[in-house]
Amino acid sequence: MDVRGLRVVRGGQTVLHAIDAQVPTGSVTGLLGPSGCGKTTLLRSIVGVQRVAGGEVQVLGMPAGSAALRDRIGYVTQAPSVYTDLSVMENLRYFAAVLGAPREDPERVVAAVGLEGKEGAQVERLSGGQRARVSLAAALLGTPKVLVLDEPTVGLDPVLRAELWGLFHRLAGGDDPVTLLISSHVMDEASRCTRLLLMREGRILASDTPEALLAQTGADDIEGAFLSLVGAAS
Repeated sequence: MDVRGLRVVRGGQTVLHAIDAQVPTGSVTGLLGPSGCGKTTLLRSIVGVQRVAGGEVQVLGMPAGSAALRDRIGYVTQAPSVYTDLSVMENLRYFAAVLGAPREDPERVVAAVGLEGKEGAQVERLSGGQRARVSLAAALLGTPKVLVLDEPTVGLDPVLRAELWGLFHRLAGGDDPVTLLISSHVMDEASRCTRLLLMREGRILASDTPEALLAQTGADDIEGAFLSLVGAAS
């Protein structure tokens, strides 16, 4: 993914200020920053569903939003993106049909996200963590090469969070690696990423590995590094 000079204006206010950002292929890149800093707007721009005022976004060598990218990008929003009045399998079969995914794909993604035994359960009766897994399963249908995940672990307990991050790294490290861009406002998730984009007030403060950012700032953790970078930018 390659973002150059991206500007987004909403209601007369600039939300993204000529952002430049790169997400390496096969990486697990964390987009970290406080709530309201523009993370979701940046993700929507990468997926191709955000109206932009300037700049360009390239995904897999094509402009964001290109029809050819439709089945190559999986997108999970903050709110559950599945039908709560349908069962897990009914949702996945529906989305598989929309994407033209293989008939056996719903079973494959159920296993991938650890929802075996819940196939017939109505989504509205699942726990928050299980609902998040259903949304992720839907995003994995077909053969996505890029996964864009907006706060996928918010509200989950530490065990579920650890399990999902383990899944993210398995996807990125497989024989056919997937590139993941994962937003979060929880700084302690930074250590789970191979690269980081630190964001504040519609601007990218830094883009590097966690280790390099700690070395650059001399901080003990990413929260400290973030605060150091904020101070340097003030």
